[in-house]
Amino acid sequence: MAGTLFLCATPIGNLGDMTPRVVDTLREADLIAAEDTRNSIKLLNHFDIHTPMTSYHEYNKVEKARQLVGQLLEGKNIALITDAGTPAISDPGEVLVQMCRESGVPVTSLPGACACITALTLSGLSTRRFCFEGFLPADKREKKQVLEELAKESRTMILYEAPHHLVRTLEELYEALGQRKITLCRELTKKFETVVSTTLEEALACYQTEEPRGEYVLVIEGKSFARKRQEEIAGWEERTIEEHMAYYEAQGMDEKTAMKQVAKDRGVSKREIYAYLHGEK
Repeated sequence: MAGTLFLCATPIGNLGDMTPRVVDTLREADLIAAEDTRNSIKLLNHFDIHTPMTSYHEYNKVEKARQLVGQLLEGKNIALITDAGTPAISDPGEVLVQMCRESGVPVTSLPGACACITALTLSGLSTRRFCFEGFLPADKREKKQVLEELAKESRTMILYEAPHHLVRTLEELYEALGQRKITLCRELTKKFETVVSTTLEEALACYQTEEPRGEYVLVIEGKSFARKRQEEIAGWEERTIEEHMAYYEAQGMDEKTAMKQVAKDRGVSKREIYAYLHGEK
């Protein structure tokens, strides 16, 4: 019978956020797979946990995942931890979880600290709809594509960034998104927790003169529905109604359905489109 993979959330700063359930699971597991064993040993020593550890990180995630799945299939219970927060969120743990699912190995998650959710709740921005982007891609072409998508995003956006890349990222975000509200969070749950609500322009001006320190979570307001709708309508109005109709008819829509969609795109009634097309201009 296969063992179970336990995804164990660890504190992102304050050790008091470690749950009793995670402590018990780490003690009882046969093995702990840790992102950085040198960092995790401090946590384990604090809670008097002596379970054997093995490294599982970005640079060995595929081959090591195969080894761990093999041990799980032999019946071992393995706990996965990251340096801080919830495993598999912007983390190589997702590869191990995928392999476990494909191999029929049971996986369960022990909830706890998560930097992106902590920052979102502190941001003062809309929490009803949000998206998590993690770190922007290093590849320039891929990053450009992601930024273009984010510029159209109406949900609140959450990103991670290292201090030495913060200014460049703020520059790229300001160029792609324009003026937006942003909340910058650092040292979350720690003694010197800092949460600053400002704008992209003001944040950029600040960190061009002040050296960023610590890992950052950036929470950025999405494009408002009204603004997004205005841009969509403006885009369609650059075409004639005949061109607009032809666009949908080329996709296989009949005239009636196409007129309905054109009217919706332009924010007018279907009757107005019908009148225009049938000579009542």
